[in-house]
Amino acid sequence: MKSQRVSNLHVTAGVRARVQIGSAMLMLASLAACGGDASTAGTTNNVNSAQAAPPISTAALLAPAPAPADPPSLVPIANGEGAALTVFTTGSIDRNNPFFKAFGNGRSCASCHQESQGWSIRPDDLQLRFTASNGNDPVFALIDGANSPTAKVTTLDQKRQAYNMLLSKGLIRVGLPIPADAEFILDKVDDPYGYASAKEVSLFRRPMPTTNLKFLSTVMWDGRETFSDTRSSLCIRNTRPLQCFSTTDFDLLHQSNSAVTGHAQAAQGLTAAEQRSIVDFEKTLFTAQISSLAAGNLTDLGVKGGPVELAKNNFYFGINDLDAGDYITGAPFDRNIMNMFAAWRGLDRPTPPNPPAQGRPPQPQQPPQPPTAINIARASIARGEQIFNNKPFTITRVAGFNDELRVGLQRATCASCHSVGNVGTHSVPRLFNTGVSDASLRTPDMPLYTLRNKLTGELVQTTDPGSAMNTGKWKDIGRFKVPSLRAIEARSPYFHNGGMVEITDVVKFYDKRFNIGFTPQEIIDLAEFLKVL
Repeated sequence: MKSQRVSNLHVTAGVRARVQIGSAMLMLASLAACGGDASTAGTTNNVNSAQAAPPISTAALLAPAPAPADPPSLVPIANGEGAALTVFTTGSIDRNNPFFKAFGNGRSCASCHQESQGWSIRPDDLQLRFTASNGNDPVFALIDGANSPTAKVTTLDQKRQAYNMLLSKGLIRVGLPIPADAEFILDKVDDPYGYASAKEVSLFRRPMPTTNLKFLSTVMWDGRETFSDTRSSLCIRNTRPLQCFSTTDFDLLHQSNSAVTGHAQAAQGLTAAEQRSIVDFEKTLFTAQISSLAAGNLTDLGVKGGPVELAKNNFYFGINDLDAGDYITGAPFDRNIMNMFAAWRGLDRPTPPNPPAQGRPPQPQQPPQPPTAINIARASIARGEQIFNNKPFTITRVAGFNDELRVGLQRATCASCHSVGNVGTHSVPRLFNTGVSDASLRTPDMPLYTLRNKLTGELVQTTDPGSAMNTGKWKDIGRFKVPSLRAIEARSPYFHNGGMVEITDVVKFYDKRFNIGFTPQEIIDLAEFLKVL
C-alpha cells in the first residue's frame, strides 16, 4: 500500500529528496501577480450578488504586500517518489489567514487541505491523527467524516469503525438530496451503513487540493460550486443552448463559505473579507513534485519540472480547447500539452567514448559507456511524457465526450481530456463519465444506488451519480470533473472515490477501460512521468 510506503520512508530518503531552492526564492517576485485568471475579470453572475466580494481598486492592486506573518516555507516535503514543493507568490504562508482559522466544530480549511499532502489529505496521515487524538481531531466529525452521521462513536473501536472510509481511503461523506425536479428517482439503496435515502444520498469523495487554482475551470468533483451565468462571456463554444459560467473567483468565494457552514458547521457564514482572504491565499499556492528518488532534481539539464515553472504556465477560459480550438488565439487543439522533459530524451543511450585529443596518436578504441541509473530513470520519464501526448486510443462510452463532442475527436490521447498545458486540467467546465463509479467496480465499503429514469424506466446502478446530483439530468449520471495532475504523488489515493492507491494502477485502469494496448514498458514509462508531476 502507498500509505505504508510513505509512512515508512527512512529519514535519509527525505534528506536525499531535498533540493536547492534558491532559484525558486529569486523567482517569487516575478510570480507576485499570478494566481488569478485575468481573462475572467469583470464578468457577471446570476447567483446571489451578496456572495460576491467588493471590487478591488487599482491602488489596492498596486499597493505593497504586507509583511508575511511567518518565515517562508519553501521546504520540499518527502513522499514515496521523492519530494513535492509548494511555492507561494507572497513568499510565505500567512498562518493568520482565515484558511487556518477554526470554525464551528473546530475544523479549519487546513483540516482537510494540508501542505504535506498536496493540499489534500492522505489515509496514512489521518491514521496518525486518529491515534494521536483518540479519534477526537476535528477532522473526525460525524457530519461528514463518518460513514453515517448517526454512527456510534462512544468507544475508540466504534470511532475507528465509524470513520473507516476516512481512515482507509481519505474519503469525506457528501450528503445530498435527489433533486426534486430530477429526471430520475432513487429506485433502490444498498448502503452498508444503513443511512442513505433519497432525502440524503451518501457520496464518498476525496477532498480536492486547494493549490494550483490558477488552472481551474470547475469547482468540486461534481461541479456543484460552478455556477451558470447567462450574462457571462465565459461560454463553452459549440453548445446549444450556449453554456455560460461565472468566474472561478466567484465560484471559489461561494465555495469557501459553503465549506465553513457545511463541513465546519459554523452557525454563521464567512464575512466577505474572510471569503476574499481565503480565496486570495489559495491562489498564491503552486505545488508540484520537485525531486525524484530515481531521477534526481526535476529541474536538471534544462527540464521544467517543479512549482516555479508550473506557475509560469498560461491559462484562460478555453485555452487549447479540444472541441473548438483556442478561444483567444484561434489555434487548433494541440495534443502536445506536456513539454517539460524533452531534454531528458535519449539519456538511456550508451555514451560514446571521448574522441582522441588533437595532435595525439589514436588510443585503443574504448567501448561506449553504459547509461547511469539516473539517466535511465530520466529517459523513462521523457518517454512517458510522449506517451501521454501521443499514444492514440479510441474513447468509447464516455458521457460528456461521445455524446457531446465531435465524432472525429473520439480518436484521442491522454491529452484530449487533460488538455491544459503542463497541468492536465480542462479549460472549460466539461465533466466526463469514464466509468469509475460503475456498479461493476463497486467495493463492499461503498453504497450502491439504483436509479430509474422517470420517462423510460431505464435502470442504472452507480456508487455515485456525480454531477446528476447537481443538475438532475439522466445524462449526467457518473460524470465528474477532470482533475489536475500536478503533485498527484503527494495526495494518493486517486479518483473521486479513492479507488486506486498507486499511479500504476490508474494507468492500468485506463489501459483496460479503453483497450489502449500499452506495452509493459509503456505502462512503466507513463507511470514514471505521472509520478514526477
